[in-house]
Amino acid sequence: CPPPGDSYGVLPRPCRALVLLNPQSGSGRALSDFEAVVQPMLAEAEIATTIFITERPHHAHEKVRDEDLSQWDTLVIMSGDGLLFEVVNGLMERPDWKEAMKKPLCILPGGSGNALAASINYYAGHDHVAKKKLLTNCTFILCKGLHTQMDLVSLSTASGKRLFSFLGFGWGFISDVDIDSEKYRWLGSARFTLGTLQCLAKLRVYQGRLSYLPASPEQGSSPAPRDPAVPVPNGQPGHVLLPAGKEAPSSLPADSLLVPLGQPVPAHWTVVPEEEFVLVYAIYQSHLGTNLLMAPAARLHDGCIHLFYMKAGISRLALLKLFLAMSRGTHLDLNCPHLCYVPVRAFRLEPRVSAGIMTVDGEALACEPVQG
Repeated sequence: CPPPGDSYGVLPRPCRALVLLNPQSGSGRALSDFEAVVQPMLAEAEIATTIFITERPHHAHEKVRDEDLSQWDTLVIMSGDGLLFEVVNGLMERPDWKEAMKKPLCILPGGSGNALAASINYYAGHDHVAKKKLLTNCTFILCKGLHTQMDLVSLSTASGKRLFSFLGFGWGFISDVDIDSEKYRWLGSARFTLGTLQCLAKLRVYQGRLSYLPASPEQGSSPAPRDPAVPVPNGQPGHVLLPAGKEAPSSLPADSLLVPLGQPVPAHWTVVPEEEFVLVYAIYQSHLGTNLLMAPAARLHDGCIHLFYMKAGISRLALLKLFLAMSRGTHLDLNCPHLCYVPVRAFRLEPRVSAGIMTVDGEALACEPVQG
């Protein structure tokens, strides 16, 4: 049963789908899994597919940026989260991005991370599953043809990059695990377990300043002024609605809650007093990976960034316990004094030195000030 207030669209029957598939993703089984599991189900549901196999990084980005998409009713991404990141940012570079972003997107897990697929499986009320079972569940969702909106987060970096993110932004421990474990891709999702153990052994501390705009006024502070240009949840999928006059035709949505990175954050923001962190992670979906339920309260379009940060001083054992509890989504019940969680509408992170890897939707970014 959909949550109250959710509006759903339905794909037409018969339906034409462009499937963007990365044959190298995960343990390299995406194409064979697509042919064995997905194709027969889609044929039965009258979904005709055009398969586009990516041959290099940014191939999907260029395809959706430059192609006439009117011949397809939906874009299906069969890969890990990285390929969907390419597709979203390719669509946002089109002059007609407003129309292009209305095209329903579908994620079918074919990578090692598959965080969005696991999140959608969770929102749909299905049991926690992985691998072929998760792929079958996600294909069923596509066959049913129901689609709804999803929040995107607009990220800006000090070097002038503007990125659109559907999953999360990270710095520190989690990003290190993500990128350091790339060399174990052939292990599938087990690469993250191995990467976690390796990064625990050489636990690092990162220095920087973290600030945020709380989603609801915090106790003891004056309420944040309501910004009229807040993204409206019942807009189009991934589409930020702005009041009339805020936006020229086809220009990208304004970052209405942010001031330029060179300026101090607005007075009604919260600045975290600590400046030494083991990790900072801003997640907008429930799952960080197939087996990591990081933000159980998250929903597809709750207008919220779920900000987690871990202060320096945590022991390796406490950190390991948190990650083990995260597989069940019970890590906050441990009341670990080093782990903080706050729902926010915007955030800014300013590293003191450009050390450590930043990631957006699992892809590496240069370490520099960033806000979203």
